[in-house]
Amino acid sequence: MSETNTVYQAYQANTYLFGGNAPYVEEMYENYLANPGSVPETWRDYFDSLQNVPAVDGSNAKDVAHQPVIDAFAQRAKAGGTKVVVASVDAEMGRKRTAVQQLIAAYRNVGASWADLDPLKRTERPNIPELDPTFYGFKDADQETVFDTSNTFFGKDKMPLRELLNALRETYCGTVGAEYQYLTDQTQKRWWQQKLESVRSKPNFNVDQKKHILDRLTAAEGLERFLHTKYVGQKRFSLEGGESFIAAMDQLIQQAGSLGVQEIVIGMAHRGRLNVLVNTLGKMPADLFAEFDHTAPEDLPAGDVKYHQGFSSDVTTPGGPVHLSLAFNPSHLEIVNPVVEGSVRARMDRRADPTGRQVLPVLVHGDAAFAGQGVNQETLALAQTRGYTTAGTVHLIINNQIGFTTSDPRDYRSTLYCTDIVKGVEAPVMHVNGDDPEAVVMAMQWALEYRMTFRKDVVLDIICFRKLGHNEQDTPALTQPLMYKKIAAHPGTRKLYADKLAAQGLGATLGDDMFKAFRAAMDAGKHTVNPVLTNFKSKYAVDWSPFLGKKWTDAGDTAIPLAEWKRLAEKITTLPASLTAHPLVKKVYDDRAAMGRGDIPVDWGMGEHMAFASLVASGYPVRLSGEDCGRGTFTHRHAVIHDQSREKWDEGTYVPLQNVAENQSQFVVIDSILSEEAVLGFEYGYASNDPNTLVIWEAQFGDFANGAQVVIDQFIASGEVKWGRVNGLTMMLPHGYEGQGPEHSSARVERFMQLAADTNMQLVQPTTASQIFHVLRRQMVRNLRKPLVIFTPKSLLRHKDAASPLTEFTKGSFQTIIPDQKVLKGDKVKRVIACSGKVYYDLAKKREEKGSDDVAIIRVEQLYPFPHKAFATELKKYPNATEVVWTQDEPQNQGAWFFVQHYIHENMLEGQKLGYSGRVASASPAVGYSHLHQEQQKALVEGAFGKLKGFVLAK
Repeated sequence: MSETNTVYQAYQANTYLFGGNAPYVEEMYENYLANPGSVPETWRDYFDSLQNVPAVDGSNAKDVAHQPVIDAFAQRAKAGGTKVVVASVDAEMGRKRTAVQQLIAAYRNVGASWADLDPLKRTERPNIPELDPTFYGFKDADQETVFDTSNTFFGKDKMPLRELLNALRETYCGTVGAEYQYLTDQTQKRWWQQKLESVRSKPNFNVDQKKHILDRLTAAEGLERFLHTKYVGQKRFSLEGGESFIAAMDQLIQQAGSLGVQEIVIGMAHRGRLNVLVNTLGKMPADLFAEFDHTAPEDLPAGDVKYHQGFSSDVTTPGGPVHLSLAFNPSHLEIVNPVVEGSVRARMDRRADPTGRQVLPVLVHGDAAFAGQGVNQETLALAQTRGYTTAGTVHLIINNQIGFTTSDPRDYRSTLYCTDIVKGVEAPVMHVNGDDPEAVVMAMQWALEYRMTFRKDVVLDIICFRKLGHNEQDTPALTQPLMYKKIAAHPGTRKLYADKLAAQGLGATLGDDMFKAFRAAMDAGKHTVNPVLTNFKSKYAVDWSPFLGKKWTDAGDTAIPLAEWKRLAEKITTLPASLTAHPLVKKVYDDRAAMGRGDIPVDWGMGEHMAFASLVASGYPVRLSGEDCGRGTFTHRHAVIHDQSREKWDEGTYVPLQNVAENQSQFVVIDSILSEEAVLGFEYGYASNDPNTLVIWEAQFGDFANGAQVVIDQFIASGEVKWGRVNGLTMMLPHGYEGQGPEHSSARVERFMQLAADTNMQLVQPTTASQIFHVLRRQMVRNLRKPLVIFTPKSLLRHKDAASPLTEFTKGSFQTIIPDQKVLKGDKVKRVIACSGKVYYDLAKKREEKGSDDVAIIRVEQLYPFPHKAFATELKKYPNATEVVWTQDEPQNQGAWFFVQHYIHENMLEGQKLGYSGRVASASPAVGYSHLHQEQQKALVEGAFGKLKGFVLAK
């Protein structure tokens, strides 16, 4: 027999493409040519590959349907043409071979829907026809027929149908339900197939590993029982019913350490949080008990409940010490997620670890919150973007199958799984029955290995139950009687696993002995995690001590020498000769070069740029992100210059601020995704872990900041008084009433003023280029780290009067109050107008028109903390002034008026009266009719000089 024949026979015996299957394959190919979606995915991939094969004539012509050609020859045959003889083929066997491939694909695609995932077994398994061999025409007689299985990882190239079916059911329909077929990367798909099918989703742990899993289950259940009996009725948001989660976390940390991870940042809500604190991070039980007993230190202005507290520790792993950080979080579910991601990114940047080999984000979710809270979609959308990626997040879901206590299962969500949201970013999901802790640990191993291999998000969905109510004072059976009958009869995951190990010969009293030992440790208040390192400190740890206990009045030297100004200005205005800038951008940079030389006053964009340039040249990195922030919403910034001659979409940009000095710090500017909540949360998290970087989030319009109100309320405004966390995040919020309507006028100054207390943040509204220069530099040069909210202008960006002379940058500092710029005789002034923001220029213009020399105008550039001393100094310049008028663009119930009136009144002289001139109270921030806007603006400016009306407060 020839070698050719041998090869052909081997090919014929091992492939479903051999000649006997030709009619069936041909029919399927005809269907594919008509509609590619009409054939199974396996065949579609194969037929797709054929389309890239050149035609016999060497052309790239696409294939056409064959049947019309065949029909034409048939007609010719009938007319006496060439007769065609078709050999008989085994079409039925070919169909069965194809059906086997379809069956394999079905189990890989939807096997999870038939998996044994519910520990409570409340419902019967659904009927999924695609998983039944009869759906493909197989009969009992086919069970022993041998088929090719070389495209699986079951260890055999051929298997009888019965054996293949058992292998598929064991792999995809046991206590692990895998979802990964939607991944577009074939390498990743095959990776999961190899992991799952090679072991048929069956764990294989040794005796010591099994005992360790039981130990972690015992710790999880033991802590909850201890707290339940010692602190009856106190809220703790018990983990009972989901104890396998603690075993998964232990596996995650130990395995991550062995893979080289040195830091893990964890974000989670309150369910199981106390258990994680004690049994994962190693918080001393005695310290937790002190919080229950109200004997723990209470040294913060406000503090927070114990199940919101953060914690950090260092634990040993096979790969060395790993630093664990559990982020502080509020009750607003899932909002901590982008904060964790930002914190992780800051740590990655500090370590120069762009691929996340040393830092790992871990997010723990509830099933209802993961599906229901929009911040998850926003956070996932950041995952693979350049400015926000953290090289993959490990997500764990404590899926207690109940959502809210009163939820009807028909109303949980509109998707099959709570995890379906992650399919948009192609994150694979392992659904696991929480009553099989070995499967949970095994799936955790795979999930982490996947993240470390492919740098992508991955999800472990632990399907469990909630033994108690939403909190320990709840009675869930009121609305969930059937579920809680099942739960009442459930012996507990620890008991089930202990009995399983006893049946395997590991000791009949093993479970009881472990439980007694844990209870003794609890009674003694000792560690339950061994060993926790107490004196270890990483070289990458941040020293926050220089930033604690500072006052907002502390000075900072924000001016820069003239020589340094000119050197930096030349650097950031000199563009490469090879760069073709847009003519408008070229004009901007030519003007900035003139500003740098002192030929013309410095405008807002140049003031910003020089602040950034001087900071990165001095060792302070700058991170600026937001929608359109590279160019600037109002095209004033142009931090990124796009080469008009570039030929590739991903090339041809130049960032002058990245070319300031040879050893400068980083300047990063990021045009963010269309998100406020997640991006602001991310930047808060970044700033919370890096006090030495100027971190700025800029809203496209200040009005849109309310899309991130939860971040502002729960973190930015209150994080320090609740958790003792200082943070130097800067927010730039474009604000100004210029007739652009209700959603493009107001950054909601009043909301920030309402939140301002305990010297928690700085609220400023600068009105000149030198002011923005100094306030940005001040944020880093002095060691005060408080959130800085800048209400930035729009029209003032190009207003000639808002430009500043060069001397204001080389001398001076940020002025919290700007005195009247007109030379007045103090004793002649009868009225003082106080204002903030753009309205100052309208008032100054009106005063010139009126020729009023008895009216002074004071600008309040810092609204909070209010500069009492500076403001009082200005008022004292005008001892004969009998009236003070606060003037603002905003409606009376908005803006700063209701908050600054008592500050102003406190500093007024005896006998003076305080009045208001501005828009009347309104439910909307601004009007949409341009003519009405103009009328209102005219009236409020004239009112500032007219007779006091309405509310008048006398001193």
